[in-house]
Amino acid sequence: MKNKKGINAVKAVNGIKAVNGTHGHKGLNGGHNGHSNGSNGSHANGIGNGKDKIYRPTEKEPFMNERQKDYFRQKLTIWREDILKEAKDTLQHLQDENQNHPDLADRASSETDRAIELRARDRQRKLISKIDAALHRIDDGTYGFCEETGEPIGLKRLEARPIATLSVEAQERHERRERIYRDD
Repeated sequence: MKNKKGINAVKAVNGIKAVNGTHGHKGLNGGHNGHSNGSNGSHANGIGNGKDKIYRPTEKEPFMNERQKDYFRQKLTIWREDILKEAKDTLQHLQDENQNHPDLADRASSETDRAIELRARDRQRKLISKIDAALHRIDDGTYGFCEETGEPIGLKRLEARPIATLSVEAQERHERRERIYRDD
């Protein structure tokens, strides 16, 4: 689906559906909270302000300069806040839903839904620890560099997966080794 400017209105990054190019994070490049709200996507931090030029790291500038570090720090922080808000909402929902269903099928369905929600929150808990590790790497100057080779990971990969720790090539090698050992 394309909007008036011809920009794809729906994108997905890291399995998160986003509208108006928000990459699943509020205020980075579009509507608030990942939903189109009819505005130009302005946000208090200025990154998503439709009137100002939106900063995007480019290959033309020095890799992991201060501006890029600030960009990724903000992207990771907003992502972390969104996950924590969702977790808080889920806890509230689970507390509100804590009711006994007289019908066995309703009770089973409710328990299944609860188990699915808790598994999703557990995955997000692990994601938060990866986000925290990425924020720590930004602070210590190792963010954006492959843990295996020490080479730059690449801006496109970091844009798509800000918690990446391996370059595309190193990740592919890792996945091949994983498949070989798993098949044995």
